[in-house]
Amino acid sequence: MSNRTMLGLELGSTRIKAVAIDENHVPVSSGDYTWKSSFENGVWTYSLEEVWKGLKTAVAGLENRENIAAMGVSAMMHGYLAFDKDWKLLVPFRTWQNTITAQAAAELTEAFRFNIPQRWSVSHLYQAVLNGEAHVPEIAHITTLAGYVHYMLTGVNAIGVGEASGMFPIDSETCDYDAAMMAKFNDLVAGRNLPWTLSGILPKVLVAGEQAGTLTAEGAQRLDNLLSPGIPFAPAEGDAGTGMTATNAVAPRTGNVSAGTSIFSMVVLETPLEKVYEEIDLVTTPTGKPVAMVHCNNCTNDTNAWVGVLGETAKLFGAAPSTGDLYTRLYEKSLEGDPDCGGLLVCNYMAGEGVTHMDAGRPMVIRKPDSKFTLANFFRAQLYSTMSTLKIGMDILAGEQVAIDSLTGHGGLFKTPVVGQKYMAAACNAPVTCMETAGEGGPYGMALLAAYMLRKASGESLEDYLNAHVFANAKGTTLAPQQADVDGFNAYITRYKAMLEVERKAVEVL
Repeated sequence: MSNRTMLGLELGSTRIKAVAIDENHVPVSSGDYTWKSSFENGVWTYSLEEVWKGLKTAVAGLENRENIAAMGVSAMMHGYLAFDKDWKLLVPFRTWQNTITAQAAAELTEAFRFNIPQRWSVSHLYQAVLNGEAHVPEIAHITTLAGYVHYMLTGVNAIGVGEASGMFPIDSETCDYDAAMMAKFNDLVAGRNLPWTLSGILPKVLVAGEQAGTLTAEGAQRLDNLLSPGIPFAPAEGDAGTGMTATNAVAPRTGNVSAGTSIFSMVVLETPLEKVYEEIDLVTTPTGKPVAMVHCNNCTNDTNAWVGVLGETAKLFGAAPSTGDLYTRLYEKSLEGDPDCGGLLVCNYMAGEGVTHMDAGRPMVIRKPDSKFTLANFFRAQLYSTMSTLKIGMDILAGEQVAIDSLTGHGGLFKTPVVGQKYMAAACNAPVTCMETAGEGGPYGMALLAAYMLRKASGESLEDYLNAHVFANAKGTTLAPQQADVDGFNAYITRYKAMLEVERKAVEVL
């Protein structure tokens, strides 16, 4: 086992990444490929051809590929990939970004007495049934992006329980799809003479630590034989599960925030929530423990656009700052802003937003004549906007008395030290920790799950493995919320909620 590495692949919203970790669980090699979704015929999608181009590019960037001892695939959760019996794609991939399943999500939520968001796979499936789409009778398999890639590489149609929990509700006792809700779904579609049952078209559910196949010769060929057949695979997981793993937030009373193109928080629950909330998803850890998830479609996209414009402005004066410098300087400049952003408001909605019941988005900046319109306040408001919708959801959990001992941040928003961490601590009124691996939570977490599968002792839980072997000496920084920032963010969010009425009108008329 000497010098053997574990490989995590992740298909994120903006990058396809490959990260290899050594026997000490330290990243030693990586590769990536930049891509983006496209809006085609009213649907946010990615091409499956680009999936493989991106994976090959990312894997080609790895060093010592012959030393990989185990691996796994992670990807953005939810969405809809429907295939026929020969695994031919029936309709273009419908991603989590889409807000086209409102009727289905509402009917399923009512029938299940369990929140079923628009982005979940079962919402997309049921909406296709309600719409009478021509492809529905041909369906033999539905899966997620991670599930699709895993199947094509291993020939095993299975996903991890955390990933499965974004397709259909999970029973944490059985670590399988909830049987009672499955029966209710069957009742809903009973009169439509469908040639399939839901249980027959969903992928099998596995838990962390189980082996989920090996790289086949056909799978290796799909990757241009950059990897050798026979490598064992951990169950495919979603970005939520890998984020929890990468931040050691898989035990009750722990949580994490992933912030990049989208933003979501995960809090592992001690007890179930008392009510059903449209703003709160209930998913699971990679071992099946219940998790409250606040998922927001919009995070850094609008901020990224403003960074680009401000970079263009700098070039007018002969400056040529790197993209990294632009982000760092602007993030740090925001620290000089007022705790309430001087009265400025930013709505960062490029897409619709389920938490605030928006089917579409129109980014905007609003200020009153007496607002303190400075660069520091403007960019502070930009960064507040990336986490404002999340705060609305986290405030619901606070009202449910959900206890959080620790909250760990990861993703691009936290790459600049202190800044995102400070604002998130204020938004959630809880200490926020960032580790050295904060910028690469997804593929790193998947690599850790591969390591756990291969190296765990008999009966060793994922929590125990992570505590003993991965995070015992982890380096990180923790920032406690500052009262002035908490008060400032609370003042900002009050105005932000009022601004949403303006956002609704903008969507209506623009």
